[in-house]
Amino acid sequence: MYRFLLTPRWWGINLFVALAIPFCVFMGTWQLGRFEDRVQSHEEAEKRPDPGTRAVRPLDELLPVSTETSGRPAEATGTYADQFLVPGRKLDDRSGFYVLTLLRTDEGKALPVVRGWLPGTPDGAEVPAAPAGEITVTGDLQASENTGSDGVNVRGGLPEGQLGMISAASLVNLVPYDVYDAWVTLTEPEPGSAAMEPVPAAAAPGSGLDLKAFQNLGYTGEWFVFAGFVLFMWFRLMRREAEAARDVRLGLAADAD
Repeated sequence: MYRFLLTPRWWGINLFVALAIPFCVFMGTWQLGRFEDRVQSHEEAEKRPDPGTRAVRPLDELLPVSTETSGRPAEATGTYADQFLVPGRKLDDRSGFYVLTLLRTDEGKALPVVRGWLPGTPDGAEVPAAPAGEITVTGDLQASENTGSDGVNVRGGLPEGQLGMISAASLVNLVPYDVYDAWVTLTEPEPGSAAMEPVPAAAAPGSGLDLKAFQNLGYTGEWFVFAGFVLFMWFRLMRREAEAARDVRLGLAADAD
């Protein structure tokens, strides 16, 4: 009755099932592992002191930016140079833009510094001038933004002097000097720039239970459902063909062959 399972067609079906189910289980287990890693990193971050409360360290000692150094106070000395406005940024659900000025350090590289946030649009806005001369800034360290960061503008077409994404990659073609692959946000308003509000540091990417973490959990369920579906369809096809073979044997249906 089940001799059809040894036919070439069913050998192909059986081979597909034998490969598909372990693959689905492997992918589901991998996605579950990624979710568990995010949960563990979140728990570790919860146990660590608030980065903003830790001692100020020189910038170079905190680079490259990691989940451990993100948000920690960094200190750098230099002179302000080129300035850009970063539109489409919200603060406490209010629309506005960042004022970002590059700090040329003694090493020759420039550190992007978000000096503050202003409401409205950058066009025609009155932006406080950056302090002149050599200055030491202290701000919370942040990793370069990417296309998935909140508020990033990847459409392009911004007016001259505006920037859609705070990253060394987006600045390298706009200034004639090297830029650190990081940036800082000032924690206190600059003297004489009361109109600008400090921008709070964001949590390090991958250190919290964000939407991506729960996406991993959702993908875990999907892969296990796929494995169950493959097994269900194999069993259903097998039962249907077995019943057809039985009907032929009993003379209830003509032999398709």
